[in-house]
Amino acid sequence: MDDLDLSRIQFAFTSIYHFFFVPMTMGTAVLVAILHTRWYRKPTPERKRVLRFFGGLMLISIAVGVVTGLVQEFQFGTNWSAYARFVGDVFGAPLAMEGLLAFFLESTFLGLWLFGFGVLPRGLHLLTAWLVVLGAFLSAVFIIAANSWMQNPVGYTINPDTNRAELTSIGDLFTNRIFIGGYVHVVVAALIMGSCLMLAVSAWQLRKKRNVAEFASTAKLSLVVLFIAAVVQFPVGGQLGINETTYQPMKIAAAEANWNTCQPCSFSVLQIGGWTADDPPTKIIEIPHLLSILATGTWDGQVQGLTPLQDQYAQQYGPGDYVPPVAVQYWSMRVMAYGGAALAIFAAWGLVLLWRRRLPRARLFLWIASWIMVTPFFMTTAGWLLTESGRQPWIVQGLMLTKDGLSGSGSAAQIIVSLVILGVLYVSIGVVATVLMIRHARRGLPEDDTGPTDADDARPSDHQTPSLTY
Repeated sequence: MDDLDLSRIQFAFTSIYHFFFVPMTMGTAVLVAILHTRWYRKPTPERKRVLRFFGGLMLISIAVGVVTGLVQEFQFGTNWSAYARFVGDVFGAPLAMEGLLAFFLESTFLGLWLFGFGVLPRGLHLLTAWLVVLGAFLSAVFIIAANSWMQNPVGYTINPDTNRAELTSIGDLFTNRIFIGGYVHVVVAALIMGSCLMLAVSAWQLRKKRNVAEFASTAKLSLVVLFIAAVVQFPVGGQLGINETTYQPMKIAAAEANWNTCQPCSFSVLQIGGWTADDPPTKIIEIPHLLSILATGTWDGQVQGLTPLQDQYAQQYGPGDYVPPVAVQYWSMRVMAYGGAALAIFAAWGLVLLWRRRLPRARLFLWIASWIMVTPFFMTTAGWLLTESGRQPWIVQGLMLTKDGLSGSGSAAQIIVSLVILGVLYVSIGVVATVLMIRHARRGLPEDDTGPTDADDARPSDHQTPSLTY
């Protein structure tokens, strides 16, 4: 492997690892805010204990996400400084907004929420929970906007004196069709991951017959959110396919291993081979017209093949191989789609059990649900691979090749050493985070809170002596 391969592996490793915790934090924050809203409407000790229990899981996720995200951004200066110089005037704007606005908002109100129990007025305390959600979702807005510009550069000009991209329209950056579709996709994925986490923990506790009423309630909430999000993900993903056909046709062609232009086009549920132009695929199961629907939104739409697109790009950009890794694209797309379908079916099963009042006693369902958290991890990893490897060999679509974005100052040995160090650190962080989350989840609800449930309840009555210590 050369410097390019090693640098790509390092960035992919840190990005995928970091992205484990981004949607988990977003989705869990929404569910915690919903739990807080329920406690606000009916401030019982049981609801408060449930809120603080799942709030603890959210805090662990946020802590690990922050640590891993910092390391990822450092690589723009170490491994990819040529890229940073070329797009810094564009790429730096949303990243600065994320740090100065979204992260500040999220971290500030997270602290207020965490230490606000029994201190802040109930309404204000509830507001801090939803402002944590706002901060997390705003953070994703700026990150996805920056990444979407790499997929479909808009609102920029190339300075002829510096040969650098410069932002000319911030509005174009945030109305980019790739950004809008991608952001909605991430939001729905976050709800899937957050609901899977809550469902897995609730199911484990129900299997152990601990706090059955409380965890049956959180299982119900997570199943409703999971079913809605899993179903909504299909039209959202379909719109993404249409956008990619328009702006990144090579990516959608690679996702189907479609080497020749077709009209109408079938979707292969499963095939063997077909990863190169000289390797004809063996399509085991096909669904007629489905690829045309996914890629164009029409029954018999045309989908360009990899071979004619390669010829077109070679004429437009010069000699080179513009075909992304086809096998990675093909299977990544199917892991996402099949995983989403499986989760929708599973959630529907759980809702039927809820309707029949059999969920706390459904041993098979609860056992599977205890392990359901694994599924969205595979799905988000596949989605990241589909998005980023499908853009190759471009680091900015049509403007800069990945090989041209390297710093060029480090050796392969240095990259290997840093990759090993990062691997050891990230694995250690992952082990610690996993152990903490499992121990927290298995410990169950905290002890009964005998003190006041909020600041308003702490006010002395007419028959009480005011407490100076409070």
